[in-house]
Amino acid sequence: MIRKFRRDERGNYAVLTALVMVPVMGALALAIDYTRMGAHRQAALNALDAANIAAARRLLAGDSKDDVLAYARKYFEANLGPVKPEATTLHVELPTDKAGGGTLKMSADLDYQPIFFPVFQALRGEDAESQTKLTLNANNAVRLKNTLEVALVLDNSGSMDEWGSGSGKKRLALLKDAAKQLVETLAKQGENMQQVTKPVQFGVVPFAASVNVGPDKRDAWWMDTDGRSPIHHENFDWETIGEYYEQRSKDKRVEWIEGVYKKRGKGWHEEEDEVVTRFTLYDEIKKLKHNADQFHWAGCVEMRPHPLGLDDTPPDRDHPETLFVPMFAPDETDPSDRGRRAYNDWWADQTGGEWPNKSLSRQRYMPKYFYAVGTPVPPGKGPNLSCTTEPITPLTDVTDQAGLDLVKGAIDKMRADGATNVPEGMAWGWRVVSGGEPFTEGRPDQEKGNDKVVIVLTDGANTYYTPGWFGASDEAGNKSIYSNYGYAENGRIFDGTTVNSSYYSEGNFTKAMNQQFDQLCETAKQEGIMVMTVALDLGTWRNNEREQIDALRRCSSESRFRKDPENPEKPAKLFWNATGAELEETFREIADELSNLRFVS
Repeated sequence: MIRKFRRDERGNYAVLTALVMVPVMGALALAIDYTRMGAHRQAALNALDAANIAAARRLLAGDSKDDVLAYARKYFEANLGPVKPEATTLHVELPTDKAGGGTLKMSADLDYQPIFFPVFQALRGEDAESQTKLTLNANNAVRLKNTLEVALVLDNSGSMDEWGSGSGKKRLALLKDAAKQLVETLAKQGENMQQVTKPVQFGVVPFAASVNVGPDKRDAWWMDTDGRSPIHHENFDWETIGEYYEQRSKDKRVEWIEGVYKKRGKGWHEEEDEVVTRFTLYDEIKKLKHNADQFHWAGCVEMRPHPLGLDDTPPDRDHPETLFVPMFAPDETDPSDRGRRAYNDWWADQTGGEWPNKSLSRQRYMPKYFYAVGTPVPPGKGPNLSCTTEPITPLTDVTDQAGLDLVKGAIDKMRADGATNVPEGMAWGWRVVSGGEPFTEGRPDQEKGNDKVVIVLTDGANTYYTPGWFGASDEAGNKSIYSNYGYAENGRIFDGTTVNSSYYSEGNFTKAMNQQFDQLCETAKQEGIMVMTVALDLGTWRNNEREQIDALRRCSSESRFRKDPENPEKPAKLFWNATGAELEETFREIADELSNLRFVS
């Protein structure tokens, strides 16, 4: 047809055709160039998407700014497809938030070289050189994941069985309902982050006088399974084993060899050279008492020596003081003092003891755990004294139904019994959310876009009791009942404090524990832990409760979103002083605060 038009000499067809061909060819040129421009711009967008996601991963992993920028450029250029890298300019804007979320923005300027458009401009009689390059722009933004890892550090002491003020329900029941509602609220929000693994995790740390890491952790490598920690044997005199059996003409003794206690002598038969620890004592009395449940290690551990009890130093078998020592409450002396017996007398001594302190030597006398006695163990006493809580529930993904059920079930299992040791609860809450041992379910501590939160609730002051509090005698000079600091006589409860360590009273113990709590909180916050605290039914008219309120307020972090209503220039503290009737609303406010930390990508 075109050849026919070209040969046609009738009228003005050739002239008209020439005139028509200019816009037709221009439209065709524009269509081709427009298609190519779209393809190049889409290639740039695809490269931006790939580079942004890759750079976000590096940023969240903790890479430096320069490394992230270099990696983004490299990844962008590798995914440009038909676009030449030299024809592009990449712009990267990193998020400014140090903790949690933020937006990683990228844009690219693309110089496009048209193919036909300059010819069309020439046909129109315009300067083609001025149109040899078109500048396009593409941009995108990635909202960095903001995941949550929350440890619920919840008071399970005996006072939690009391009625919540103004509520008509017991405090522990109120706490269970409020805590489960908090978990459900955050779990539902976390379901929107489907492209992120484990977007919302919760752990549960019930605490009373001590914290239970779980009897299944007996053989964990971070437990002091060889008895090397400097506090492992402080209540036991292993030399008495040899003295006892020597009197019976038997070659059975326990000796300190290369940093551990071992069974020595032919009298041990196949057990010779086995290491002797607190676990050995549990095993021996289990055998003698036909494996009775009360003689299994329940799972509680002592506080590590100062300052390790107040931080998240990872356990290291080359440094035994960093390992965790199982609690074992010694059998205390049998003799009575004017009708008062030792608080934890649960096993027959079978020895008269030695001067100058017969009662202490009877308490430290080790052969008694190696032969059977018929003495019944009093209720609530025995080697697991002061171990009253359910085990820790590690961080668990609550956006998964099974995980949600597990965490809610752990909250439901909590029971009220025992004293109050908030520092130990706080310490284990930190260990639960941290990325290192002994619990490793948390993301790496240096990972960005992830908030590690510890929520601490207590209804009472820190407590550590003298035997006299219970009307018991203290002929052995322990100065306290046994709990996770051991006996107060060893001084560990006063370590790192300014409290008079020669004055053993409940009030002095509380002051020392409060100071240790202050140290622990400051250290945790310096390491990036967000701390939220709740005082439940505590009153300012009692000195010890007022001091606990003040300690909890000091411990709390500052809100990133709310201002202090009394001082709008300062952020609000993440502290709530709640009655039983207010607890549900308090936990709703906590949920709102945590919700503001999250962003949906």
